[in-house]
Amino acid sequence: MDGTLAVIFIVASLTDMALNECDTGCIAEKPATARVSLQAGQVIFQEDDIGQEAYVGYDMPRRYGPWQPTFGGSITSDDDLWVGAGAKWTTRGISEGPLFVEASLMPGLYAAGDGPDIGGSLQFRSALGAGYTFDNGGTLSLMYDHRSNGDTQDVNPGLETLSIRYAFTLD
Repeated sequence: MDGTLAVIFIVASLTDMALNECDTGCIAEKPATARVSLQAGQVIFQEDDIGQEAYVGYDMPRRYGPWQPTFGGSITSDDDLWVGAGAKWTTRGISEGPLFVEASLMPGLYAAGDGPDIGGSLQFRSALGAGYTFDNGGTLSLMYDHRSNGDTQDVNPGLETLSIRYAFTLD
């Protein structure tokens, strides 16, 4: 996997900003729903399933244009750790109803346990997901993400995760 998910995040969020945000300030601060997310998934390295991952995230109660600040951390069954911060883009106003698409880009720090060498501490995590919003504001999503160092190191095989995420609101 290359930087495709990061490109999707950039193109989708900038298009959304141009079409829907700039009439009130392209990156103006606006309220957003604060959520805590819990995610469990399968870790994939070079097309092989190599273990599981647990992820916890927090989406802040504001956004700047189309971007909502988000933070997260994960641990794999091989004791690999990742923690990062970045931005999330979620479809709003594109269609009525509970279905949504989201993408995110989060630079972070990676500490290898017994898992594969993915090329250093700096790892960018980009994700794409689709989900459903419940009446109480909680969401359930199917997520696919890719982590790599963006060729900042000599070794850059990347690592993927396919997971299910439940997020609940903080009121």
